[in-house]
Amino acid sequence: MPERVTLRDVARIAAVSAKTVSRVVNGDAHVTPSTRARVQQAIADLGFQPNLVARSLRVGRTDVVGLVVESLADPFFARLTSAVEQAAHERGLAVMVSSVGNRAPERESVIVESLLVRQVAGLIVAPMAQNSAYLAGAGRRTPIVFVDRLPEGIVSDAVLVDDLAAGEMATRHLLDHGHRRIAFLGSELRNPTTRLRLAGYRRALAARGLPDDGSLVAVGAGSAREAGAAAEELLAGSRPPTAIFSSNMRCSLGLVPLLHGRGRTDVAVVSFDDFPMADSLVPAVTVIDHDPEVIGRAAAERLFRRLEDLDAPAQTVLVPFRLVPRGSGELPPPAGHVQTRHQAQDRRFEQDREQDMVHHAGEGRASTMTSPHAQEGAR
Repeated sequence: MPERVTLRDVARIAAVSAKTVSRVVNGDAHVTPSTRARVQQAIADLGFQPNLVARSLRVGRTDVVGLVVESLADPFFARLTSAVEQAAHERGLAVMVSSVGNRAPERESVIVESLLVRQVAGLIVAPMAQNSAYLAGAGRRTPIVFVDRLPEGIVSDAVLVDDLAAGEMATRHLLDHGHRRIAFLGSELRNPTTRLRLAGYRRALAARGLPDDGSLVAVGAGSAREAGAAAEELLAGSRPPTAIFSSNMRCSLGLVPLLHGRGRTDVAVVSFDDFPMADSLVPAVTVIDHDPEVIGRAAAERLFRRLEDLDAPAQTVLVPFRLVPRGSGELPPPAGHVQTRHQAQDRRFEQDREQDMVHHAGEGRASTMTSPHAQEGAR
């Protein structure tokens, strides 16, 4: 078995001191480019691998980033995780992933604490707990970036979508196609994304002078099965909806099979989040699309910047989204349903609204700005 290449071996080949090699390995900026290149070439030639355990003991943290998500079985979080791992790999970091489970938000603090005691370099968290104030002290020592949802009880970096505007866009799209009885299908209201998308739905209805009909709002679905059952109740009512805004992928995976199984593909649907085969159905499913890879990479890059400056002001990064019309969201209401008195005017301005969709879509880049999530209570 060949002997392990040591730091001193690299120093001898590169004609520098062992301390200089250590500084290069640890990313010290106070090394001249020519010396750094010589050391890196010696590392490559010898196949040297740093002792990361010993290094972590010296610098007080590991070369590992902690990532806490709701569930890796959720395609959204699976893709987000993949993007974080790729970005970390490019920086020579590993990622330790833990999932909380969509029914166990109380586990979040236990999981986060287990990562902190392992001295992870930083944390990326998709918060499930209703309040993240328990992380305030840790955030002063370990960089934390939140994803998908703005945390409550703590000021910190966050990367997310403007859920309020997205919910309004989805509902407005259905209104533009003549629907008045539009249902909202969502998960638990403890989830801030559900609350914000519901607020956007209500804002779009109010803008057209339509009442907020509680019989058309079904929330609390924690699984696709529960979402399907909730949708069935909506359709069984005395005045069922002609359109449904499904506010997340899990709900859509319960709603869409139900509609096809019941032969109710006449019901218009807009889904928040794309999902597998959504574009292959008849009609194909209209979606609010945002890229989880963009969110994951933006979160990782924000964490890397925070590692360089722990005291920098917190920022909220909004990633772009777009409405993708495919057919289900463009279905008209059945004959006999009264359309809104504003419809003729809406049609005249529909092209402007399409431009608005393009504006929200951007070019797939995240932008830093103040998020309306912080104003949720005021709305």
